Amino acid sequence: MAEIVYMPKLSDTMTDGVVAEWNKKVGDKVTSGEVLAEIETDKATMEFESFYDGVLLHIGVEKGKTVPVNTIIAIIGKEGEDVNAILAAANVAAPVAESKASAPAPVVEAPKAVAETKVEVSDPVAVSAPVANSNGRIIASPLAKKIAEDKGIDIHSVSGTGDGGRVVKRDVDHYTPYIPATQNFQAAPAGVESFTEVPNSQMRKAIAKTLSASKFSAPHFYLKMEVDMDNAIAARKAINSVEGVKISFNDMIIKAVAAALRKHPKVNADWMGESIRYNNHIHIGVAVAVEEGLVVPVVKFADTKGISQLGAEIKDLASRARDKKIKPEEMQGGTFAVSNLGMYGIEDFTSIINPPNGCILSVGQIKETPVVKNGQIVAGNVLKLSLSCDHRVVDGAIGSAFLQTLKQLIENPVMMLV
Repeated sequence: MAEIVYMPKLSDTMTDGVVAEWNKKVGDKVTSGEVLAEIETDKATMEFESFYDGVLLHIGVEKGKTVPVNTIIAIIGKEGEDVNAILAAANVAAPVAESKASAPAPVVEAPKAVAETKVEVSDPVAVSAPVANSNGRIIASPLAKKIAEDKGIDIHSVSGTGDGGRVVKRDVDHYTPYIPATQNFQAAPAGVESFTEVPNSQMRKAIAKTLSASKFSAPHFYLKMEVDMDNAIAARKAINSVEGVKISFNDMIIKAVAAALRKHPKVNADWMGESIRYNNHIHIGVAVAVEEGLVVPVVKFADTKGISQLGAEIKDLASRARDKKIKPEEMQGGTFAVSNLGMYGIEDFTSIINPPNGCILSVGQIKETPVVKNGQIVAGNVLKLSLSCDHRVVDGAIGSAFLQTLKQLIENPVMMLV
């Protein structure tokens, strides 16, 4: 008996989806667990596996088309079954009959951009990966390692241009972090008005809808604080001297946030409309830039994990988010969020709260700057933090107390272990 495949609801906020790619064509055999299509949701593009065995008899949604959740997108059954009868039984108008060997339904052309320039995907640039020796350690000059450590750069992510792929000083000096930009917009000729129009993805639509609702409905206010990072820099250096352990400053900050939330549970809260939900568990959302925009993978029970464990989990989540392999449940349930733009050279910024959370922390760049210590002006390393608060959930005194605790934990990393 034929089985009808519907557009799945792959996230709690998903109302419609786009078939980004069909992995099968009409007439192909399909087995349970085999990837049938790639579905673009409001959060990510994910592989959609078939639940049925049989032959793909019908494709009901063309590649690139947006349809509501629970729309019929395919029919899988025995070879020779009448697709029109199945659709009629499902109370759906029958399409033009398809032969078993026919190709997928024709792709509908996307709306023509009112642009004189074309959007092109740039070719990937070939770079040398950092070389590891037989012990798995990256080969880099001592100076390159020191500069990378001082700047908070993971030496493993720096491509080497020295002999045999060795990472040298110039590689670290010219290193730029991952920036999701694959579209190459051509410059217009002098004196010619021109533009490029790109249709919004499901993710971009969701970002616009969610954050606009947050900004215009939640009464935001912002608390800012500077943090002395000298002890944190020394602590990170000591931790990373342990064989096989590599943590970032962001990992340390996430750990400190989790510890501070445990002491200030009123900040670990959600606005539910008719009530405020004070969460007893601590799930921290970490903002990650991807090609289509921004996703927020969630580190569950962050307060129960060590710094290196947090670092490994964050790195894995971010990598799979960029590769479109992250699962919907891994981006749900956050009770607090952190956005870090320090690696892009941003010193200070404020973020829009990710509802229903009551707060989000913005983390800037660690900057060497003159500071006053013991009455003397000396060189110091300063980090600027900004806490965006929903005034319906968190008052100024509560947010300030949380930031004070967070500052103490970052400036004295040993306190995170107590």
